[in-house]
Amino acid sequence: MSSRTVIRGGLVITASDEIHADVLIEDGRIAALAASASPAADAFTADRTIDATGKYVIPGGVDAHTHMELPFGGTFASDTFETGTRAAAWGGTTTVVDFAVQSVGRSLRQGLDDWHAKAEGTCAIDYGFHMIVSDVNAETLKEMDLLVEEGVTSFKQFMAYPGVFYSDDGQILRAMQRSAENGGLIMMHAENGIAIDVLVEQALARGETDPRYHGEVRKALLEAEATHRAIRLAQVAGAPLYVVHVSATEAVAELARARDEGLNVFGETCPQYLFLSTDNLAEPGFEGAKYVCSTPLRPKEHQAALWRGLRTNDLQVVSTDHCPFCFTGQKELGRGDFSKIPNGLPGVENRMDLLHQAVLDGHISRRRWIEIACATPARMFGLYPKKGTIAPGADADVVVYDPGAEQVMSADTHHMNVDYSAYEGKRVTGRVETVLSRGVPVITDREYTGRAGHGVYTPRSTCQYLT
Repeated sequence: MSSRTVIRGGLVITASDEIHADVLIEDGRIAALAASASPAADAFTADRTIDATGKYVIPGGVDAHTHMELPFGGTFASDTFETGTRAAAWGGTTTVVDFAVQSVGRSLRQGLDDWHAKAEGTCAIDYGFHMIVSDVNAETLKEMDLLVEEGVTSFKQFMAYPGVFYSDDGQILRAMQRSAENGGLIMMHAENGIAIDVLVEQALARGETDPRYHGEVRKALLEAEATHRAIRLAQVAGAPLYVVHVSATEAVAELARARDEGLNVFGETCPQYLFLSTDNLAEPGFEGAKYVCSTPLRPKEHQAALWRGLRTNDLQVVSTDHCPFCFTGQKELGRGDFSKIPNGLPGVENRMDLLHQAVLDGHISRRRWIEIACATPARMFGLYPKKGTIAPGADADVVVYDPGAEQVMSADTHHMNVDYSAYEGKRVTGRVETVLSRGVPVITDREYTGRAGHGVYTPRSTCQYLT
């Protein structure tokens, strides 16, 4: 049965345009756009009409960095694929790219199969996978080629977490050389984990055990050093590089320098680095544990460099690194030893609203909001124009957004499966009203109308930015 929906009267905002237009959706895809109240728009007929008068009509968000059900520090991220993707939909995100994990001693295939099993039949929205490469060897390198062919086109490596995910420079170089050949994109957690472990040991020996010391030992200079090293290794390999969760002024400078040299180097930051700071890590008692993530929160003065990087395109993407752990029973594992606090923050539901607030605060334009949250992540990870825009032929992942609605962020009202909000009490203007995923209403007038299993696995092509 063919189904048709028309969204009337809204301001359609994409990365390139703003136009008052009606949007016709047919069988899960965008069929046509026409200027509102024009003869062409008046000719649109549909089974369902959505009135978007006074609202924005924007592409569904693409969050290219989430960790549902991730095992970490003796526990698991508290959001399942079911709860996490439902919360994403509430926040106007219609596609997530999560990280499948290769454990040391196992194959990439085993790790990918494990993540398919977790996600299949449970997601409210569409999803794809990156592959965390923890064990580089001859077989791993061959598997990278196979994964690229089947739509897993990006591979994450860690310069941090020795003994867990860590890769040394030789392993990183080998993986980069392989990605240079097969078209894959290496994503890098750039922190000098070997040096950080020394500083952690020394801090604990001094009795510095509170959450705030997590930020003090993971120094901005060690993020910048690792970022520089990753860039030069990628240059030697002739490979593109995407640096995840950039948090520090000095790391942005390394990316800007590399891009000025014409290198295929890209950077991502996250809302927590744009809106939170070491002030949160230093909250009294053990409250600071809520804000422990890696890379860590930085002093507030770093925020200006991140916003500037987003405006100058030295940073291209805002993802969440959504990796929630409950305060009670999970973050508390680190009482008396900050190094045992599970690293991660909840945020998949908050990203689109926080970035809209950034528009109102004058940090970015409306179109840049859509660019860094929808279009660029889709292009970066081979999903565009299927995802990330509103154009004929694209999947009908569409959000009707009320730019004037006010809300207060709170754990009492969010839908993530975690017992606190990183933005508790923060007032923002702008709120999701209705969300369509491939033309199907997932959120309808602030009511959840989706279902587990609607979301489908989405293979990806290679990065669309490579020169």
